[in-house]
Amino acid sequence: MNTTKTITLSLVALLFLAISLFAVSNQDVQPRWYTDEQVLKGKDVFANNCASCHGYQAEKTIDWKKRLADGSYPPPPLNDKAHAWHHPYSQLHRIIKNGGASYDGKMPPFKDVLTDDEIDSAIAYFQSFWRDKYYGYWLERGGKN
Repeated sequence: MNTTKTITLSLVALLFLAISLFAVSNQDVQPRWYTDEQVLKGKDVFANNCASCHGYQAEKTIDWKKRLADGSYPPPPLNDKAHAWHHPYSQLHRIIKNGGASYDGKMPPFKDVLTDDEIDSAIAYFQSFWRDKYYGYWLERGGKN
C-alpha cells in the first residue's frame, strides 16, 4: 500500500511539473501581426514574384553571405535561417518596394509591380516560416514599426 501511494504521488508530481513547464514555455509565444488570409495571399504573391530567387518556402541560397563574382550578394533565404528577422517590418517593406541595390544586392524594385497590400502579404508569407523564437527576436529588434 505504501509503494502504491508513493508511485501515485510521484506521478501526480510529474504531471504537475509537466503542465507547469508547458504553461511557462507557451508564455513566450507572441501573436503574429498578420492573418491566415494574408499568408495564403502571400503564398501566391511570393510564388509569382519572389520564389525564383528566394525559394518557394523562402529557403534558397544557403551560402548567402558569400559575395558573387561581381561583388554583389546573392538573395538570402527569408525563412529564419538567415538574417531577415534582424530587420524591422519597415525595412523589409522598403527593400521589397525599392530593391536591394543599397544593400549590395541585385533584387529589383517591386514598387511598380506589387501594391503595399501585396508586399504585406509576401512578408506575412515568409514570416510564417519563422519559428516563434525568431519571431520574438524580431519583435525585440523593432518588429512591426
